[in-house]
Amino acid sequence: MHDIFSAVLLGIVEGLTEFLPVSSTGHLIIAGDLLGFTGPKATTFEVVIQLGAILAVVVLYWDRFWGLLRPKPHVRFAGMRGIVLLGITSLPASLLGLATHHYIKEQLFTPATVALALGVGAVAMLLVERRTHRPAYTSLDDMTPTLALGIGLFQCLALWPGFSRSAATIMGGMLLGARRGLAAEYSFIAAVPIMFAATGYDLLKSHALFTMADLPFFATGFVVSFLAAWVAVKVFIGLMGRVTLVPFAWYRLAVAPLVFWFMVN
Repeated sequence: MHDIFSAVLLGIVEGLTEFLPVSSTGHLIIAGDLLGFTGPKATTFEVVIQLGAILAVVVLYWDRFWGLLRPKPHVRFAGMRGIVLLGITSLPASLLGLATHHYIKEQLFTPATVALALGVGAVAMLLVERRTHRPAYTSLDDMTPTLALGIGLFQCLALWPGFSRSAATIMGGMLLGARRGLAAEYSFIAAVPIMFAATGYDLLKSHALFTMADLPFFATGFVVSFLAAWVAVKVFIGLMGRVTLVPFAWYRLAVAPLVFWFMVN
């Protein structure tokens, strides 16, 4: 029962934080430490539940993803054009991630670097929100290759554990002229290819740690993560029209020292 409880709790944490600009990495560190669930098996589990969160975005934006294969007339973010835009966004972090994967795992998952990433990201969010925004792009159909590449370059910041992929891409989109809601929506959609690639790579490297006896535990976390991510994305998109990133930034500043403490102890 403790295992199933852990799976449920970790699934909730992953699903709620993966697509919010608060860093799922930092929250999983705290939750895993509290539950005494750490080590290689825990790392593999985190990869599996991350796939559950990704699937929630695919289902929520099914029309958009299906439109990449079967484009509709007068929809610009569709078909080959939409695929190319997502490819452009995914390319910088994919190449940099492949080149630095070992270094990131060995050097950047330390108490100081993860907590610092939370803090630096929070300060960046506060500074971005202090700017006067005059959006030039208001919907997914307004996306351009230049904007897609710019967001992709900002996404590279997410390779720093604790910075948050969604925070990096949302801030990047806003700085490049995207409406806050559009930046958040594109952040979710653009997460699917890059996260599928990253989690697939991690699973290939750690699949030997997975056994059939783990199936109920892993399946529970996967399903809970899917449901929690579904709720988080729906609520967050609704909030982006009414609130800024500022509350999330202050929350990150409060969490940063906790992450440092839990990683040290």
